[in-house]
Amino acid sequence: MRDAAAAPIDVLIPTRDRPTSLAVTLTSLLGQELPPARIVVSDQSDGAAPWEHPAVHAVVRVLRLRGQEVQLHRNLPRRGMAQQREFLLDRAIEPYALCLDDDLILEPFVVRLLFETIERQRCGLVGCGTIGPSYAEDERPDAQVFERIDRVEPEVVRPETDAWRRATLHSAANLLHVQRRLGASVDRPVLYRLAWASACALFDTEKLRDCGGFSFWRDLPPVHVGEDVYAQLRVMARYGGCGVMPSGVYHQEVRTTLPDREVDAPKILPIDPPIAS
Repeated sequence: MRDAAAAPIDVLIPTRDRPTSLAVTLTSLLGQELPPARIVVSDQSDGAAPWEHPAVHAVVRVLRLRGQEVQLHRNLPRRGMAQQREFLLDRAIEPYALCLDDDLILEPFVVRLLFETIERQRCGLVGCGTIGPSYAEDERPDAQVFERIDRVEPEVVRPETDAWRRATLHSAANLLHVQRRLGASVDRPVLYRLAWASACALFDTEKLRDCGGFSFWRDLPPVHVGEDVYAQLRVMARYGGCGVMPSGVYHQEVRTTLPDREVDAPKILPIDPPIAS
């Protein structure tokens, strides 16, 4: 039976050939203070599905024993990450959809903080940037581009603009250093302007669909990157979006499964549907 205190959130996780990383990510969902309603995993591994790996199999069983609904899907043949994310979005039924990569570690407060923020702001998305723990002692003041806000408004962000530079906040451990300096806490969160928040972004599901979701996959070759960024840009242009500190999202710093980065969706596709004025 579903936890009565669960948030109305579908967690959508694409994965491929990373069973160990996926097991860690799922384990961190097990400890969330505010559990999501459902977890939906879509796999495109070259070999066996990751839930055949003992570590993934075990954590899925424990999640289900705890009352967590977990759906496991195979989505083959591969037609690119945008199609993979659209496949997941098609299965979302809750008011909110948390697009989560398969190589993260989440502190227990993350789902609750994202949910409470998007409920207050009524915007299109709220993201937690990722922190690279191996960079915790690597201070980069010039990369800590930060603009605090109190209220989320629609905004157009385009590649190669000043707003695009905000993305450096989510590199290395810049976000960790800024949130420590500001004293951001779950009880006193800090909102800030985004370029994007790849890897961990909570969407209003209908607003994401209203902006086309990831249906643009048909306009891209199968090998591409930036599909998550492009979807966020369209949602922010119409409905607004923000980042929230503290982030309790850490990158596992494993090797990417998308090494070919020649086709970058936000750099070749227009921001569509029509932007907000």
